[in-house]
Amino acid sequence: MMRNFLIAMASVAGVAAACGLPIETRAQSSESRPARPLRPVATYSIVARDPLTGELGVAVQSHWFSVGSVVPWAEAGVGAVATQSFVDPSYGKLGLDLMRAGKSAPDALKSLIAGDEARDVRQVAMIDAQSRVLAHTGAKCIEAAGQTIGENFSVQANLMENDKVWPAMARAFQETKGDLAARMLAALEAAQSVGGDIRGKQSAALVVVTGQPTGRAWADRVFDLRVDDHAEPVKELRRLLTLQRAYNHMNAGDLAVEKKDNEAALREYSAAEKLVPDNLEMAYWHAVALVNMKRVDEALPIFHRVFVADPNWRTLTPRLIKSGLIVDDAKVLERIMNSKE
Repeated sequence: MMRNFLIAMASVAGVAAACGLPIETRAQSSESRPARPLRPVATYSIVARDPLTGELGVAVQSHWFSVGSVVPWAEAGVGAVATQSFVDPSYGKLGLDLMRAGKSAPDALKSLIAGDEARDVRQVAMIDAQSRVLAHTGAKCIEAAGQTIGENFSVQANLMENDKVWPAMARAFQETKGDLAARMLAALEAAQSVGGDIRGKQSAALVVVTGQPTGRAWADRVFDLRVDDHAEPVKELRRLLTLQRAYNHMNAGDLAVEKKDNEAALREYSAAEKLVPDNLEMAYWHAVALVNMKRVDEALPIFHRVFVADPNWRTLTPRLIKSGLIVDDAKVLERIMNSKE
């Protein structure tokens, strides 16, 4: 039954198109030749879980456009999947479905592999919310290809310049300090440092979901970053990760304001600005928050710096009053509009 379901899913035009593969390669009659996908989509990836926080994640780099739209799949409280090589994206959806229904990651992967006539060209890894993990590297994946499974993670690669890539990824993940995102990014960087994809670089992605699912998928994504086309995708991914960390601090600051915890809010806003000190958006809303806390003197130098860099922020400020985003006080507004260092 699962085999028929997998083939039916893979025969959908949208799935085939996402892979860059013709529909007939995924569902053929018994009289036709075996399935033979045309091109490999992804190269090296990691699936992992942080046992302290319960976070689950996937990170990947490829010499293929928009790898993040195909390879990484993750759901809080369920698991994470990386589906690559001659990729079948249905492994992502079906793998999560099976894990959500109670199957372990190893059992889910074994079930899907058993029903796939093109299993020899697949490379897939799955990890569940209990850190049970398994990977599959098909016998016909393009060399160098292989995998390393460790405690709370699996790294896998195909189409590599050499066979040092996945061991380097494993070491980097195990030896790097920090949260799950930092450790997975270190694994990608290690892969590139020893040769990486024999074809070069183009896109990368990183997804991390919370260890405490809320039932709202959009709220459970701690990081969801994609670099679709870039000369240095992993370096760009690191820049975006830093930026996302800063915005996470801003969001936490806004939440603290809602709870009327001003000191916590200011700590979060300051942490955000330290990560990306040249970001005018963050500086501006930090200043607005200070004004609403009646700490106008502290806000004025920040407003001045923002207004000098981009006068449009000065133009925006009076418009906030109607929306209730800043205090309606003519004297305070005048001070802001004429702010100086």
